[in-house]
Amino acid sequence: MRDTERSRWVGIDEHGGVPSLVRPDKPKSAHWSLDAIAAVGRPHDPVVSPDGQFVSVVFDRDTSDIWIVPLSVGRPYQLTTGREPAAYWEDDPATWSPDGQRIVYTVDGSVWVVPVNGGLPAKIAAGSSPAWTSNTEIVLVVDRDGESRLARTNVTDPWPVAITEPGQNVAGVSVSANHGVILYVNYRKDDLQNSEIWMHDLATGESVRLTDEPGMHDQGPRLSPDGSTVAFTSERSGWNEIYLVSIDGTSLRRLTSDEADFSSLDWSPDGGHLAATRTKRGVGDLVTIAAGSGEVQLLAPGGEWAGSQWATGGIVGIHESHATPPRLAQVSADGAVRTLLDSVPASVLVAPCVPYEDVRYRSFDGTEVHGFLFRPPEAKRAPVVVYPHGGPTSAYTDAWDGHAQYFVDKGYGWFAINFRGSTGYGREFERANHGVWGVADTEDCLAAADYLRTLDWVDPARMAIFGASYGSYMALASLARDPEHRFACGVAKYGDSDIATSWAQGDRGGREDLERMMGRPAENRQAYRDGSPLSIVAQISRPLLVAHGEQDDRVHPDQSAQLVDELRRLDKTFEYVTYPTEGHGLLRAGPQIHFYERLERFLDWYLM
Repeated sequence: MRDTERSRWVGIDEHGGVPSLVRPDKPKSAHWSLDAIAAVGRPHDPVVSPDGQFVSVVFDRDTSDIWIVPLSVGRPYQLTTGREPAAYWEDDPATWSPDGQRIVYTVDGSVWVVPVNGGLPAKIAAGSSPAWTSNTEIVLVVDRDGESRLARTNVTDPWPVAITEPGQNVAGVSVSANHGVILYVNYRKDDLQNSEIWMHDLATGESVRLTDEPGMHDQGPRLSPDGSTVAFTSERSGWNEIYLVSIDGTSLRRLTSDEADFSSLDWSPDGGHLAATRTKRGVGDLVTIAAGSGEVQLLAPGGEWAGSQWATGGIVGIHESHATPPRLAQVSADGAVRTLLDSVPASVLVAPCVPYEDVRYRSFDGTEVHGFLFRPPEAKRAPVVVYPHGGPTSAYTDAWDGHAQYFVDKGYGWFAINFRGSTGYGREFERANHGVWGVADTEDCLAAADYLRTLDWVDPARMAIFGASYGSYMALASLARDPEHRFACGVAKYGDSDIATSWAQGDRGGREDLERMMGRPAENRQAYRDGSPLSIVAQISRPLLVAHGEQDDRVHPDQSAQLVDELRRLDKTFEYVTYPTEGHGLLRAGPQIHFYERLERFLDWYLM
């Protein structure tokens, strides 16, 4: 990247102490390019057309535009232009009108409609999660005064009218237009560990609660083709298994017992089976489930699957793995996988991918922690990066990670860990960090370094910890809470430094997620103090690279600014860079390339 391009994307760029320098003796990766990695497109949120012949999909390639992909004859085409980059993990899908003639989608908090065969899009209303109830009417979620309510509006005369009661927090909307039914999830305000399935009848205007299990989350409702049964996932058993409930709410039964997390449910056209993704210990499968017996059949194993749906010729979904960049794929009945849409530079296709080693180690209290360890070829006393994921209610999975492969190709080990609080290991493990953010899960990060010390190919004096979002918070806490100074340096990428101030500064989604796991600060003051490494920055003795997007609504940029103020006051060694165009995630190629160039320089210098 040229210097003029760097200055275009960078806001603040300052340091305390001597900054890292480019090492003339440390070459770039021999096979991987940061430019090429940034050029890899990411399709997500596929939706099959009513006739089963096409798929709409959001395609991230410096914008997050909508594409239409035929399943048989024809070629993919781009439907929208200039849609701003949106984080794939919380973007809305683009959905089809029942007649297949129009697509509804969102842009920065507003709902838009565009003709499928070409034409200009039209803005309809402020809202999110839009779905069609007829060829002219949509429902959408409207946020106001700390609530999320479901509303309906006609696309030709868009004046939204609320159809759910005050006090609800609506999400996970699923519409069955031919049955006149809307299914949605209500996240209870009086029980943040509870989400329940509701059904709204468009003809009568009545809403009925179908499920309610205190302290448990029911999610992802889907109505069967005959309109009699709702499939959903619930954590009641200790895992997110599949359950079935009758449309009147009187009959409930558990369908699967796999001790795994299911998601992306979709009924087959005849109602005899469900398609789903099944994930456990960071590895996902595409499966089908018999609606009668609950028998699970493996269709396409391994990697990470999302958005599974039935279509003409098989099941479509998003697939990736450590060796396969993200792609829209179709899987036939015999398990054959066909790529429908991707964008992968040739250099990435031929670059060698190092497979991961499946690792388990024990933390301070005996808790088993799982991780993905990438060992560089011919490693001898190699430096290693410990990488805790974001979330924290998420996981590092068998998904494509070009940046990890880049550093492994340079000679670094890469240890991506799923600390307590991660998904894919059961409800008990997922909730094991509740009330102890920044304390018990930090110990899991330190225990990762202790495990690495036992490996003869690892140089224990050259270990770093790097993370983004919650992983950034883990990196900061690990440096501050480690009297043994296990890590030679750390990298904090758009993460919290003080969770009490972050609670007040961040957006509603982040605030409610924090309250779900830690309670309100006024009711749990000591836990918030214990979980805020800002108060113990004096204990950090290693260099720290801090990066943040200036448009971040989830973790406010002030979280990094106040951290840097304290580092500066205490005369610590740090580097600090901000990106004016970026929010919670470096989504544009320019800032992403700049950050990883800076990360490379920082690691090369301090892990010398």
